[in-house]
Order: sequence, then C-alpha cells, then structure tokens
Amino acid sequence: MTWILGLNAYHADSSACLLRDGELLAAAEEERFRRVKHWAGLPVEAVRYCLAEAGIGLEEVDHVAINRDPKAHLFQKALFAFKRRPSLGLIRDRLANAAKVGSPLDELAAALSVPRDRVRARLHPVEHHLAHLASAFLVSPFEEAALVSVDGFGDFLSAMWGVGHGSRIEVRGRVFFPHSLGLFYQAITQYLGFWSYGDEYKVMGFAPYGRPTRLPEMERLVQLHPDGSYTLGLDYFRHHAEGVEMVWQGGYPEVGRIFTPALEELLGPARKKDEALDERHADIAASAQAMYERALFHLLDIVQRETGLDRLCLAGGCAMNSVANGKVYRRTRFRELYLPAAAGDAGGAIGAAFVVWHAVSQAPRRFVMDRASWGPGWSDADLARFVERQRPAIESEGCTIETAPDDRALVEKVAAAIAEGAVVGWFQGRMEWGPRALGNRSILADPRRADMKDVLNLKIKRRESFRPFAPAILRERVADWFEEEDDVPFMMQVFQVRPERRGQVPATTHVDGSGRLQTVTRAANPRYYDLIAAFERRTSVPILLNTSFNENEPIVCRPEEALDCFLRTKMDLLVLGRTIVRRAG
Repeated sequence: MTWILGLNAYHADSSACLLRDGELLAAAEEERFRRVKHWAGLPVEAVRYCLAEAGIGLEEVDHVAINRDPKAHLFQKALFAFKRRPSLGLIRDRLANAAKVGSPLDELAAALSVPRDRVRARLHPVEHHLAHLASAFLVSPFEEAALVSVDGFGDFLSAMWGVGHGSRIEVRGRVFFPHSLGLFYQAITQYLGFWSYGDEYKVMGFAPYGRPTRLPEMERLVQLHPDGSYTLGLDYFRHHAEGVEMVWQGGYPEVGRIFTPALEELLGPARKKDEALDERHADIAASAQAMYERALFHLLDIVQRETGLDRLCLAGGCAMNSVANGKVYRRTRFRELYLPAAAGDAGGAIGAAFVVWHAVSQAPRRFVMDRASWGPGWSDADLARFVERQRPAIESEGCTIETAPDDRALVEKVAAAIAEGAVVGWFQGRMEWGPRALGNRSILADPRRADMKDVLNLKIKRRESFRPFAPAILRERVADWFEEEDDVPFMMQVFQVRPERRGQVPATTHVDGSGRLQTVTRAANPRYYDLIAAFERRTSVPILLNTSFNENEPIVCRPEEALDCFLRTKMDLLVLGRTIVRRAG
C-alpha cells in the first residue's frame, strides 16, 4: 500500500490531500480550519484532517508531493537577472521564499508531534504548472486531451500547455516571468479598488455592467504573439523591477501594489477603496475581461490547432474565470472540457500527488474526480446528537427543532419552505473541495423571487450588490433552461439563460442574461438532487439559488460554525442532516 500526501504550501489557498494507491481519500483547504480566507503557509490542520480521515499517522506516509520546485528553470531565472538587473530586495525575497520549500517535512513532524527520525516519507517537489495540468488531466475522464494552465506566477512561469496521454503529460509551451495574464487581471482588480487577495471574481462579476470601450488601452497592457503566447507592457507593472510585497506565511495573504503610475496615466485615476463604482469603472472592468478572453482564446486556438484534439483540460488560477470558461465551445473548436473543482493553487496539491503516484507506480489511470465531497463529514446521527447538545442555546434564540423521519419527508419540508420564501442553511455530509459550495455547505433560496438577491445581501452575505448568485439545476434540465449544454458539476462555467426563461429565475440571472450554473446528478449528491426535484414538483422550476454557507468568512466546515452563522444572521432554516432548526416567525 502506498500513501501519498499532496501539499500546496507556503502560498495562498494552502491545502492538502491524501492518496492511497492512486485513489483520493481526502482533500481540504487550510482556510476552512483556520477560519482565515485564502490562508497561506503550511497546511498543518488540513494534513491533520487527511491523516485522521485515513486513520494513519505521518510516519506511515511514503511520499510527500509539493506543488513547487525552486530548482525549475534556473537558466531562465539567471538570464532574467542578467538582462533586467532587478532590485536586490526582489532577489532576496525570492531566495528566502524558495528556501522554505526544503523544510515542510521538518515542520510537519514538529507540528504533529512526530519524531523526525520516524518520518520516512520522501519529499517530491513538482513544478507548479505541471501540478496544475495534472490536477485537471490526471483526474479527468479523458484518455487524451489538450492541457492548458494559466495563472499569476509559479516557478517562474505564468502559463504552460501541452498534451496528456494516459498517465503522461507532454509539455509543449510556456510563458515565462515577467509576463502573465493573471498578473494583468490582478493589476486591474487593484486599480478598480478591490485590494483583497482573490478579488478578481468581483471584476468578472462587475464587467457585464460596462462596455469594453477601453480595449485599445488594454491592448497596450497585453500583446499577443503568433505562437499563442503573450507579453505585458512592462512599463505599467512593478513586479519585474521593484518587486511586489507578498505575505505568504502563516495567515491571510497580502499582495502589494502591482501597477505603476503609468497605468493611471493611461486609464485615469485609480478607484479608491470606498469610492462609488461608476460607468468608467464598469467599462474598464468590461475591457479587462474582454482582453483576458481575447488572450485566452488566442492561446486555446493555437493549442487546438497544434494538437488536433477537441478535448481540453484547463487549470490554473485564471481557470476560475467562469465567464470565459463558459465561452470555450463558442469561441474555440474544443468540444469537451474538464475543469477541476479547485482550479487554482489549492488544486496543485492534488496535481502534485498524482504526478508522484504515476511516477512511482507506473500504474494506469483509474481515478476520476466527478464529485467534490472530500472534506470533513458528519453523519445524520452525528448531527442530530450535536443539535440535541445545543438545544438550550437554540431554544433560547426562539428556534424550534424537528427531525424528518426519512429523506423524502426532509426534502418535501425544505422544498416547501424555500418555495414560501425561506432562506435555508443546508449542511450535509462531507465538505466540498475547492472554492464553491456545491450542495453540502450551501445557503439555498428561491430563484423565482426578483428581490432574493437583496434579501440575501441584507440577511446574510453583506456584499456588493452587483455580484450574482448561482443556479443549481438538475442535469437533465440544462438544455431547457440554458443556451449551452454540458456537465458543470463544480460551478466553473457561466452559460446564457434562455431568453424566455430569464423572467422565471431573476434571482440567479445576471444583468447580461447569464448564470454560473451547477449541474446536479442523483449519483453525485442524491439528497441535494432530490431537494431540487421536490422544488420542481412544487414550482415547475428545476433550479435552486445556491450560494456559499458563510458570512464574510471561509465556507463553514463544522456544524458548530454552521449553527453560529445561522444564529448571528437572519436565515430562516438550518438543516443539519435530517435535523431542521427553524427560526420562529
């Protein structure tokens, strides 16, 4: 038996996973345990969970895979330093960051109170973008596919592409530092006043409110080349010369200002953090999204032409751009697409682990990730006992408790409540892997109510009004409600809602007529599927509004966090397994 622990460490979205003989047993992001969004550092608590889930100790692990390799591309790094002569501060920071990668086994042993001499595992550094490609292809259903990874930076690269055959990955192209589509998008995100790590999704959600009138300026920021690659107009960026301040160790990740004053000379003054958003800002967001899509589809067209394949696996932080993902079939010749549940850096833990598994085992591929429930879980009985222990606190808040006798009674009760306007915290089974709530740690509501976005923002989310909520739809109903049809199990693509249907689901239809859907099957999540089906029987709408179970925090992991979030917000129902906590009135 071979145990492989995969890590994304010393970076944002720190995470861990565990394989046993090439099968995934557990995976989780560190933020869910630390309760700090995008937590950066060594994922000690995620490792602790994975080992506990398998019932083993660190001393039984055979291999540890980490999704970065400081020794990769040393020639290109030296050449860059010789040509560009970056600041000594930038070089010092990079060396210090790289030095950390040699010590995760020492740190894990100390954190888990395991004598270092009892840790037999061999450490395997895996190049960052190779781990991204593997996180998609080596868990996909495809025997052969074109592979593309695009993000900010990792191991001196911002993109990698190639072909996957069986369990092998052939790299055919790269984009090196300092040129990066991810950094371009992040710079515009900062310019628009969104400074928190990971705020790029806000620009994507805001873009439909504007028009791409500033595309000529964006073309000065990003230039496309015939081989599919791209370069940045470096006068507008700081990272290659001065360096950018980054905090990746032991807490919330922070990134300093990426753009130079030249960007403000080009686009006008940057938006201050609390300044109202206006038409100019919307047009810049729309233009940045259009430029990103132009560059991505330019690359995908070249990759498709050179490989001749019509299947694509897409990963990297930029693969979280669900709007662009939803246009792949319309804008390229690819006809099948696999996007992993965690396309960003967290997913590199799984990619690195599978790279190592196939290297040491030479075994054919057999694992396919078709669900996301790999985190901590609780049975219905566990949850019922938890609620009973909390009964005094719950009843003191004026809430009632009931338990459904079976699944049918449960979904009928909850579907009826949602149809009557209730906002429901839905906590079931194992926590999802990746950034999306997919029916196990979700807040659910009626998509037919035009005011539901405002209700959710008032009661729970307290976020920007322009950000959309997602439709979770029965897989077999997709063609009836959307203009495209595909499996979207991890909520990673945005499709256009059919015009005649948009008025029926206003709460999940964005201003441009789109929706970031999740397709739900009975095989992947039977209770969630049955709940949506019960709602359809009552309303003729096979869709529920689904958003993450949180309030300006990481998605809830444990039942204690779910109950706390329920009690401090204005949700109407909390469903823990088959136990229902109902707020009075």
